[in-house]
Amino acid sequence: MGYSSKSPWLIHYDGSSCNGCDIEVLDSMMPLYDIERFGIINTGNPKHADIFLVTGSVNHQNISVVKEIYDQMLEPKVVVACGICACTGGVFRDCYNVIGGVDKAIPVDVYAPGCAVRPETIIDAVLKAVDILDEKAKKLKAEKGRG
Repeated sequence: MGYSSKSPWLIHYDGSSCNGCDIEVLDSMMPLYDIERFGIINTGNPKHADIFLVTGSVNHQNISVVKEIYDQMLEPKVVVACGICACTGGVFRDCYNVIGGVDKAIPVDVYAPGCAVRPETIIDAVLKAVDILDEKAKKLKAEKGRG
């Protein structure tokens, strides 16, 4: 178990958004908002990631990708749904190809609504995800101690 709340890594996946939330996710990583000041690092490898940040809704073409990325992540892990489309399907929820929010594919720990979601909301959601990761890590450690 290599997780440390001092340096959580996140992986970002765009499910099928309009790109508005993706721009805000990138903005949260730039110098103005600087999510890295909290020790959070963006990675492209699910096996290194602790936090799975998803934007956009889940549809028939991307549901298997979302599940595969989630399954490749090691425990403990946390999922953050960023933007109203990732939370519920948003304005696209009634479209023929949209299944719904990310929680239709994988368990979601933190919801960060907005259209587009603000960088401040993303940072708040990620920091809440770090707290949840700490709880999950303690629980895993306790379970390993008993077994």
